[in-house]
Amino acid sequence: MLSFREPDGWATRQFLEGYDGGVKLTIELDREDDGRWIAEALELPGVMCYGQTRDEAISNTERLAIEVIADRIAHGEMPSSALAVSFSIPDEQLAIH
Repeated sequence: MLSFREPDGWATRQFLEGYDGGVKLTIELDREDDGRWIAEALELPGVMCYGQTRDEAISNTERLAIEVIADRIAHGEMPSSALAVSFSIPDEQLAIH
């Protein structure tokens, strides 16, 4: 499942207030009771994806985040330099199995 929600453009305005030319996104991971993984890009509200494996959930979330950023660039909401995207997973999230 891929999803993105942004009510009233608030998230874009908040995100861009501190924009410095690079986009650094933190991915948070969790495992559902049914065994699926969910990953969320914390700095882009609503950008979250499921996966059967942890790596699949991370990959899906990274792809969706890039698509959202590209869409914002296409609509003039972000400069093209925003495609300099980096992702990080906090150390405590790496320990989840």
